[in-house]
Amino acid sequence: MEELIGKGMTRRRLLQALGVAAITAPMGGFGQGRCFGDKKGTPECNTTPFKPPFESTGWKTVALDHFSAQVEDLEKEAAFYNALMGWKIRSNDGEKIVMDIGTVGGLVLRGGYKAPANAAAGRGAPVRTVWDNFCWGIAPWDTKKVEADLKKRGLNPIADHDGKDFFSFHVKDPDGFDLQISNANKTNRRKTPATGKLNTPAPFESTGWQSVFLDHISFRVTSYKETVAFYQALLGWEPTGDEGSQNDTTIASDLGRILIRGGNANAPGGLTPPNGGPLVRRAQMDHVAFDIAKFDPDKVKAELLKRGLTAQEDTGATTDSPPAEHDIHTSTHKSYHTTTPNGYNLQISYRAGV
Repeated sequence: MEELIGKGMTRRRLLQALGVAAITAPMGGFGQGRCFGDKKGTPECNTTPFKPPFESTGWKTVALDHFSAQVEDLEKEAAFYNALMGWKIRSNDGEKIVMDIGTVGGLVLRGGYKAPANAAAGRGAPVRTVWDNFCWGIAPWDTKKVEADLKKRGLNPIADHDGKDFFSFHVKDPDGFDLQISNANKTNRRKTPATGKLNTPAPFESTGWQSVFLDHISFRVTSYKETVAFYQALLGWEPTGDEGSQNDTTIASDLGRILIRGGNANAPGGLTPPNGGPLVRRAQMDHVAFDIAKFDPDKVKAELLKRGLTAQEDTGATTDSPPAEHDIHTSTHKSYHTTTPNGYNLQISYRAGV
């Protein structure tokens, strides 16, 4: 895919050729937040944005380098993604498995996760995994200047460089989530074929699917407006749809979106915890949606069910949406949620371009 793009074919045209269009339109009712119907426009659903927490860096996000996740059963999770989504094994040292998410980016899976005793179930299965980091490439990149700019904004960067051509810093977002900022771009990572091996058999027959786009991340936070303002000022992400309980935010036009959802600090009562307890800040990637090529809703559902997997339909429609958006055959956003061996909520999707 990258070779074709380099020869002059745009990402949009290539995705259309594969049967997947790039996302360019706001999600509208997607995400099924709290503020639709009679609640729209009420004080509870105040859409006034937060002021930036610091001066904008002027950076632009140009690549997803990788996600990181810790799981209880490392090999089973990797084998599932490999067989279902076509993600290739780049390396496996028994404690960490690095995968290529098609042409989207990478996933670093680490073993040894121990779920809290009170961990909630995910779509009927106990959650035995946590996606705990994402790494984004930015431009322009100058290692010393990036470090200085992060320190200037009080973000206490921690260097995490790899070899002579990959440089990065870890910082914490408003809820303490591990954000990694790097010099990654579309040409300086994953240059060689992924030839790693697994030590467990495939859980089922391969679907042959290709993962071609990051549709969205569902990012649940304490104060969604504060988090939106942070990422906009730091990484240049663009808020495109505040509905009062969440904001549909563009990471970059050719990278996808992040649905930032949580408490509304501008609503009456703000972020006051129930029963007058202390405010506990946390952020969670509660699911991630990846577009696959040539998405046919009936065929995708059949392939999931054939493999004994769940296939929960999700068009993102709300009561405000027109009738066509409630039918997965005619909706703009078509998707199914399923559950991984470690209980994670994986969304498999397609969104028509405009």
